[in-house]
Amino acid sequence: MALNEATVTELRKEFPALQQTSGGRPLIFMDGPGGTQVHESVIEAMGQYLTHANSNFHGAFLFSRRTDEVVAKARQALADLVNAARPEEIVFGPNMTSLTFILSRAIGQTLSPGDEVVVTRLDHDANIAPWLSLQETGAILRHADFDPSDCTLDMDSLEAAITPHTKLVALGYASNAVGSINHVARAVELAHRVGAWVYVDAVHYAPHGPIDVQALGCDFLVCSVYKFFGPHQGALYGRYDLLASLPAYKVRPAWNEPPHKFETGTQSFEAMAGSTAAVDYLASVGRRHGAEFASRYPEFSGRRLDLKAGLAAIQAYESGLCRQLIAGLKEIPGLHIYGITDPERFDQRVPTVSFTLDGLAPQQIARRLDEANIFAWDGNFYALSVTERLGLEDQGGLLRVGLAHYSTAEEVNTLLGVLADMPR
Repeated sequence: MALNEATVTELRKEFPALQQTSGGRPLIFMDGPGGTQVHESVIEAMGQYLTHANSNFHGAFLFSRRTDEVVAKARQALADLVNAARPEEIVFGPNMTSLTFILSRAIGQTLSPGDEVVVTRLDHDANIAPWLSLQETGAILRHADFDPSDCTLDMDSLEAAITPHTKLVALGYASNAVGSINHVARAVELAHRVGAWVYVDAVHYAPHGPIDVQALGCDFLVCSVYKFFGPHQGALYGRYDLLASLPAYKVRPAWNEPPHKFETGTQSFEAMAGSTAAVDYLASVGRRHGAEFASRYPEFSGRRLDLKAGLAAIQAYESGLCRQLIAGLKEIPGLHIYGITDPERFDQRVPTVSFTLDGLAPQQIARRLDEANIFAWDGNFYALSVTERLGLEDQGGLLRVGLAHYSTAEEVNTLLGVLADMPR
């Protein structure tokens, strides 16, 4: 059975945080863009690791061998999630930002003065600042703009920014600030035309739709497991030949082969155990609720098929909620939505909706929502270039509402009611 109000109600029982209340009222989690709540299987897997395998890896004894198994399973799980060609193309790290800085330093060693790197003004700063740092090497940074009217990436601006001197193009899969989905495949085509690599920040997209790095043709793609119902863990996909050729900053005894050479120091093995559980949960959504979507992916089987079907089912369910949310927000006087609002274009956005409300600063809105047990973020969400481009940074940025597949129509209606009645 597909995801709907009834099946989502059952899935919600598998998330311990969703059962909590405050003041006798349920908590409404619309803060997912900053991190989702954790599935019960993830909590169990991390506890099991800490109880039955807690050790460093590559040792001759039992717990260390179990840790090796945990690492191998996590690599395979993330490879299945993004459809990597082999598990060795998955690098783990504490978060997306740290991994991006690690890769930017490595890539910086291959650049010469005058080489160019292209970033977009629609991105989280974690996919801008690491590349800005390459200016120290003499590299030139170029910016692609976005259209403020609907907050979509200006593909003409991107094409103009890419020149024969471009060595890397960094862009997001979806904007964490306004929800726009970028035309990644087209960006890859433009970059590869001049021999440049493409680095994709998929942190915000990963909970909302299927990913296929081989179909996209991107060279690198990074995500964070805590954005799709797992622990605080970053994961990077890189084409194996590129990972093998790039220099790594590491201690001397560490392995010289990828992915290990980019995993500096002792990793969070319990988070890797939780990451596998998070991926398996998404696959279980496909087995339970994705049957009608499985035929879209005839080339896949096993867990990879389950993941594609599960995330397609999530995408369809969330799209309906997003329609309800945006339609309701449009009815509130003085509320201004930033991003795509045309229902015919909802395939170009994820269910992250940001807005301002006349007479109230975004933080005031967030605090009043909190009084109603509704969790939502305010500010720039580290997408500083977005709020600056929109002229909102000095006004406190935006109020951001993020839906997930565990969100319900009732929760959306509660949010709309609180916003409509909010005194100004």
